[in-house]
Amino acid sequence: MPKRVASFIFLAYALFFGLDGLGPIGRAWAQSKEALFEERLALYRAVSALTDVPWPRIAAVDQFARSLQKKRTGDVVAFRFPSPFWTGYTHPDPDDDDPRLIALFGGHGLDADGDGHASPDDPLDVLVVLAEQMKAYGDEWPEALAFLYPNDKDRAILRAFETIYAAYGRIDLFDHAFVIDRRYRYSYTNTWGHPRGFGGRRYHEGVDIFAAYGTPVQSASYGVVEVVGWNVYGGWRVGIRDLNNIYYYYAHLSGFAKGLAPGKVVSPGEVIGYVGSSGYGPPGTQGKFPPHLHFGMYKYDGRSEWAFDPTPHLRRFERIKSAAEM
Repeated sequence: MPKRVASFIFLAYALFFGLDGLGPIGRAWAQSKEALFEERLALYRAVSALTDVPWPRIAAVDQFARSLQKKRTGDVVAFRFPSPFWTGYTHPDPDDDDPRLIALFGGHGLDADGDGHASPDDPLDVLVVLAEQMKAYGDEWPEALAFLYPNDKDRAILRAFETIYAAYGRIDLFDHAFVIDRRYRYSYTNTWGHPRGFGGRRYHEGVDIFAAYGTPVQSASYGVVEVVGWNVYGGWRVGIRDLNNIYYYYAHLSGFAKGLAPGKVVSPGEVIGYVGSSGYGPPGTQGKFPPHLHFGMYKYDGRSEWAFDPTPHLRRFERIKSAAEM
């Protein structure tokens, strides 16, 4: 690598990460994110006070919409209603923001902040309309959004997001931890996409992290446990979904942490199970390969869920963990 290029890379790294884990650019970025989280939470709480809808419920819908975006906009509120719902299905002007005409044509848009406009892009207007729609359904609130999120999986995830926010009372829940405590020995290489033969020709949808039998396995993220149990390929496995709609898959375990069950909320670094060699057979099959953790990551976009290479993320989780311990 040319010396000039190497110097530039080092300078960029130092500006963002610094020698203590976060440089000046990184600190400014972190502060701007913190301010955005504070603004969002204040807005959720304000809408909750106006409508008596719990703020974690409002935050869950907004974050679900954000998690489905192909490109994050950085807007305070990600959720939007479709134009016909907002202005009225028979309204001749789908961009009208006059609350009187919207009401005349049976639209649902409201002027919540009193500025004379019922804007589908105004955060307060949007969230008040959202909360009022959910309020009418009570505890079955996800059904209020069935016209936008029609499948059962969507509504289950909405409830899971609400559970996470309610458990912690905050919304800045995007920290990560490495999946094996660094006090234990482990090793891994990128085996993403390598061929696998058991059960027919297929490819490896994750990374194998080798460690001693019984080594504690940690959650990589905040999230809700979706699956705990046996899978013929993964053996004893755990599935956890985070607020970015990423599903983390931990497989070939020797056992689970006490109390782990579907619906449980977990945090980064929390022990969820233990390294083993289970799988490739009926429940209880062990020892068909060396003990290791199979770790996979899957993204859900509202239509399908697909695996992607977790290796860069694992390496980033290691760096974060190292910086936190310095």
